[in-house]
Amino acid sequence: MNSTVELKHHKTGDAQQVRPCVLIVDDEPANLKLLGQLLAPEGYEVQVARSGEQAMKLLRERLPNIMLLDVVMEGMSGYDVCREVRDCEDMRALPIILVTGARPEEEKAHGLDAGADEFLTKPVVREDLLARARALLRVDAMHRQMRDWNHQLEDRVAEQVREMQKLDQLRNFLPTHVADLVAEGDQSLLSPRRRKITGCFLDLQGFMEFAETAEPEEVMEVLGDYYQAVGDLAEKAGGTVEHFEGSGISLLFNAPMKMDNHEAAAVQFLMDLHDDAEELINTWEECGYELRLQLGAATGYASVGVLGFGGRSQYCANGAVMTLARKVCGKSEDGQVVVDEKTLDAIASLYRTESLGEHQLKGFSRPVQLTIVSEKA
Repeated sequence: MNSTVELKHHKTGDAQQVRPCVLIVDDEPANLKLLGQLLAPEGYEVQVARSGEQAMKLLRERLPNIMLLDVVMEGMSGYDVCREVRDCEDMRALPIILVTGARPEEEKAHGLDAGADEFLTKPVVREDLLARARALLRVDAMHRQMRDWNHQLEDRVAEQVREMQKLDQLRNFLPTHVADLVAEGDQSLLSPRRRKITGCFLDLQGFMEFAETAEPEEVMEVLGDYYQAVGDLAEKAGGTVEHFEGSGISLLFNAPMKMDNHEAAAVQFLMDLHDDAEELINTWEECGYELRLQLGAATGYASVGVLGFGGRSQYCANGAVMTLARKVCGKSEDGQVVVDEKTLDAIASLYRTESLGEHQLKGFSRPVQLTIVSEKA
């Protein structure tokens, strides 16, 4: 049902003026003519209905500013029309003047009960009609203003809900402080760009064997605890979780927000994860799960930004550095933090290290120098 009033306009000189609309409902043509002649010269647009049923049809097509309603009509009475209007959410604020006849006091009591706002007694006096019409126009204007404010408020709330949903989606793959910046309007952080990053890859050694024999619920519980531990620590370290699949998780440092010495931040994240995961690994051991962390990092250039389709997207890095981080991780044993040579160059003075020598990694044409990083120097 359309509750929007489609007020017509007429031109006066160069200006446009809005004419308030009055719907007159009466089954006597003479009464319709008389009331229309009283209102039209005062600038009102007049609509007429010769029955309650016709009035309801007109109201559903277009809502006037005021309705002038006779009590006694064939079919639907004025009371019936009043009650139906008040039962309809889109119409219930419509100002109604009820025109009473032979028993005005009794009809006014019934009219108040049905929902009428004002009353006129036949024969209608012009000054009374115009005074009540002006008063109810002010009421109608107030209701319309309140309705507009409500619509504006609903729009603002809906927009805030959309922004909150958008922020929740961003927090799925961005640190909270970055997601907050993007939600505030800094979309440039997510645009594709070339950036030197340190990529981290984490995995659980022995996971495939565990998943093959364990119950699905056990696998989900292990992954849930594992993801939670990684996510909490990544949030503190400022890392961006790029992707997780099974037991493999990839993270970025220095994207989308730039970081001072991102190599050291990435390595420290891996070192902290090694320490924090000790309790988790002990719990798994008590359950008979033989799982160990594998931790690797590599540094290089990548194209970073948001990619996706439809309503799904994620912040990711495209470049050989992420593949290298995965391969480096594969050389980790029992929680060792293993890094490539570029990462080592940036953190060598900060940590104790042990060379693993050169390794020919699948997919790379040249051997890669690998190093184990232990406690701080």
